[in-house]
Amino acid sequence: MKKDHRTLIQALVAALLPVAAWAGPVNVNTADASMLAQELDGIGPAKAQAIIEYRQKNGPFRAPEDLLKVQGIGERVLEQNRANLRFSGAGAAPAAAKAPATPQKPPAKR
Repeated sequence: MKKDHRTLIQALVAALLPVAAWAGPVNVNTADASMLAQELDGIGPAKAQAIIEYRQKNGPFRAPEDLLKVQGIGERVLEQNRANLRFSGAGAAPAAAKAPATPQKPPAKR
């Protein structure tokens, strides 16, 4: 009976290891702070919130190196996560920076 329990525990641990070791990919332009903190190595709740605030103020990230502009994120954290970072939605401007649409005047008749 003792051996059966040990075998069962070993099987459970082996089954859970890939889940625990897997992280990303994460779209830093759409993920919320809890997702960033959960999926990225070296990013806790405070740094995740700093990413969100930077994104809201400055618009979407376009490349991994843009994360270096966020206070508290350095080269080491960037390199740990580079393979898991995604940047779709990078073409949009931040809401505060968008210019209002100006209607086009029709061409003058001759």
